[in-house]
Parts: sequence; C-alpha cells; structure tokens
Amino acid sequence: MTTLVPRPPYTDDELRSLYPAGLELQLVQILMRHGERTPVRARFQNAGLAAYWPYCSAARQLQSVALDRSTGQFTPLEWKRRMETFGPNDEPVLAKGPRGELDGICEMGMLTDRGRVTTYDLGSRLRRLYVDQLGFLPPNISDADSLYLRATPIPRALESMQEAFSGLYPRHTRSPDMAPPSILTRNIADETLFPNDSSCRRFAALARAFANRAAERHNDSDEMAYLTKIYGKWMSSDKVAVDSHPRLNGLMDTVNSTLAHGPETKLPKAFYDAKAIGIMEKISNEEWFQGYKESQEYRALGIGGLLGDVVSRMVGSAERSTADGAYEVAQALDDKRIHEGKGATPIRFGLSGCHDTTLAAVLSSLGAFETDRWPPYTSHIAIEMFRQKQQQQTKNQDSAPTTLPAIPPAKDTTVVSKPGFLSSLFSWGGSAAAKVVPGTPPPGIGRKKTETLTDNEKKELEGYYVRLRYNDQVVTIPGCKAPGKHFAGDESFCTLAEFKAIVDKFTPDNWKSQCLANIDAPAFPAKPEPAGYSS
Repeated sequence: MTTLVPRPPYTDDELRSLYPAGLELQLVQILMRHGERTPVRARFQNAGLAAYWPYCSAARQLQSVALDRSTGQFTPLEWKRRMETFGPNDEPVLAKGPRGELDGICEMGMLTDRGRVTTYDLGSRLRRLYVDQLGFLPPNISDADSLYLRATPIPRALESMQEAFSGLYPRHTRSPDMAPPSILTRNIADETLFPNDSSCRRFAALARAFANRAAERHNDSDEMAYLTKIYGKWMSSDKVAVDSHPRLNGLMDTVNSTLAHGPETKLPKAFYDAKAIGIMEKISNEEWFQGYKESQEYRALGIGGLLGDVVSRMVGSAERSTADGAYEVAQALDDKRIHEGKGATPIRFGLSGCHDTTLAAVLSSLGAFETDRWPPYTSHIAIEMFRQKQQQQTKNQDSAPTTLPAIPPAKDTTVVSKPGFLSSLFSWGGSAAAKVVPGTPPPGIGRKKTETLTDNEKKELEGYYVRLRYNDQVVTIPGCKAPGKHFAGDESFCTLAEFKAIVDKFTPDNWKSQCLANIDAPAFPAKPEPAGYSS
C-alpha cells in the first residue's frame, strides 16, 4: 500500500457513535506522515528508472529572506532551483528528468506535487470533521494561538504539515492581519518526533539487533526466495534479503515511491507484483517495528519521549495549564497580559508533521498496530482527549461520573478572538501564566510517574478519556479493556489515568543519558514485555 485512499466522511449515525453525547471533545493531537515523495536514494537505474524526477513544481518558485543592508530589513528573495550532478568524467552537469526536464527536479526524498495535494486534502478532511461536522474548531481564525504546530527537521515533514494546515484553514479563513503561526522544530540531536537512531546509540544497537533477527528468520525463507525470483536480476547482490543491497526496505521504498507517481518514473511491471509487495511490507514491519511490541527499552528510546510529550499536553489541558502546548506557541506572556489576568490561549488542536516510522512506533508501543501493511503516505493518527459532560447521566460500570465545568462550543475567532478569548473557556488567569518562565518547563503533573501522584493529583485526571483513530479507523489499546479503565460501554475510550499509566511505563526520565547507557547489554528482554499495558 503506497497512497492512502481515504474513507468517505463520517455519516451522522457514525458521528453519534464515535462522539457520544456524554463526552465532550477537549483536545486533538494529530500525528501525520508526510505525503508522497521521491525515493530517498536513486535505485534501479539498471531497470530504466530515472534517477531524477520532475515532480517538484515548488522548486520553480522558491522564496527565502535576505537582509537588505541599506534598510536593515529582511526582504523576500524569489528564486528557482536547478539540480547539478556528476558527469561521465566527474565534471558538473545539470540533472535532468526522464524527458530532459531541467526545472522542477526533485531532490532525493523530496515532497512531490502529488504529496502536496494529498496532505492539503488531509487538512481539508480534518476541517470537514472538526469544523463542519463537530463544530470543535472555529471556521475562521485571526491567530494561531490555540494551535500546536510541529515538524521534524526533514523538509518533507514540515512542508506536509504546512499543506495540511492550509487545508484545515485555507487563506480565505485566516484574517488578513493574522500573525505568522509558530511552528516548532528541534535540532536533529534533540528530535523525538521520529525514532532517532542517529542520535541515540543504544537505540541504534537495539534496532540493529532486531533487524539482524529478522534477517536470520527470513533471508532463507520461501517468501524471500519468491522476492528473489521477482526482483533478483535487478539487485546488486543478485538476491533479495533483509540486509541485501539494496536492503529489502530500500527496495520497498522505491517500489512505493514509483507506484505513487506518473508513467515516466515507473519500473517494469514485475516490480508491482501484489504478492511480492505484501511480503516486503510484512517482513519490513517485523524488522522495523517488532521491537516496540516486545521491549520496553525499545519503546522508551524509540518513541517514549514523543508519547510522554503527548500525554503531558493532555494532562496540561486537564489541569488548565500552559503545559498543554501553549507554553511553546503563545505569542506573548508579557507582564501586561498577566496583570490583566489574560494568560495564554489554551491549545485545542495539534498538528505534527512526521514519518511512517513515527506512526507505526506509536501504535506498536500502545499494542494497537495489528497489521502487516506499511503506513501509506499521508497516514495519520488522531489522538483525541474527551471529558465527561457536566450533566452526564450514564454511569461508568466501575466508577461514578465526575462533574466538571462545561466548555462552550468553538466560536469564529475572526469576530471574537481577542487575547485571552479561549483562556476564558478554561478559567485560566494570571496565576498560571505568571509561572511560565522561558527556558524552564511549565508546571504540572504531566511528567510525574503515575505511581508517584498524590490522591489530589490523581483527581485531576478523573473524568477524562483518550481515544485513537488511525486513518479514521478506531483502534483499541489492550490495557484499556479492563473494567474501570475505559468509558462505560466503549473500550476504545481509555481513561486518561490509564493511558498515562501505560505511557509512563516507557517514558524516559532522561532520554539522552539513557541513549548512552547499557550500550553492550543484551538487546532482547529476558522475559516478555508486551506493549499496551500499565502492569
């Protein structure tokens, strides 16, 4: 599977089932894979595949900022990019597409025109659900203070997130004087929005061990022999293996990339054998993601930091504090606003541009990735936090309902958005804002381990539920199925307390230190450590 075929919008009956009357949506965090791209390396030129692809129209109309020394101001600099490469005798030559194209040539691993379309369309589908159908987000905005936007340092992830944001809020729905939205990025050495084996030595060692195990299991299998029969004559090593050249995952990468694009960059028909693609995806899934299902350390170093952040934002939202993500994106927390009791705007919606390895790692670590299919381009996970309504009459089968103050529906912020508008919904005041100090984390219990919470702190989590949807299909976390750990009548709505307890088990205390520890320790756990449980 390469390009996601989205399902139709939810019907009214489906919406009533997916969003029960007794629960109120409070925070949504979207993790999205980037859209269609070129292969990350040039492969299979011996099969007639062009090394450079002409599918990146953005390269014709790039824009940078340049400092004008005469005015001291930054001004736009418009330019187009042409790619240069080696000629036959190492002299420089222009890279060209399969029909001699010189402009619009993509870099390796670059988001293509097709990828921009599908990620914009994802944003449009999110708008249809959260704006048009649920009324959770306002139809128009004059600022982005209630939005948490983040991307990895890899350009295709950032560009895909920007396209999705543009689909969620097209230009005509944004106020003309709206300030530029804040988009969070990290240095690659600090990045946890994807499994970062390049910056985590211990995780790299674990990943190699699980990859080697997959090679031992499958390299001499009948399934791999079938792949060699299909692809062997184009392989440098004359055979296909987990660790062949190119690696099995690299073969799959090029097949999927060509499947997503036009006839000028197609491989021979044999490459698209359905049985072969299914085998590649199944074995690659085991190589890359089985570790999350079996090893708590693998989960902690690979994706625990990200999920710890996701939980911290949900807990911050429950606590009505800037730990919900407002700390990172607030336009200002100056003395004047604090004095007026207008703290930061609460975060309602998060959108993070990431990768296939992010999505599969998250679902696998929660015991909810029960598929052999590789995550398609533009896949996404919606992590939705609900709270029980004030007048909820349905009794949880194991606990009484919690009474919480009601939240009004979303409003059109082009009309009513002023500093502190959404903060009134959560009764945030100067006291919470006053504690925000740049360079220090916001206050709250989000990162405290469940077993260390006081009774009063545990009460902060009561009445809140978490539900995940992967490509618009509900997934259920196994540890949330037990009595008392989900919303009455629906096991997919995990209590926030249980969801946090599950994630706490593999949230690292100090990721960088743990990445340098136990380098030579055994890679595989001595006893089973299944994913998706708090104990």
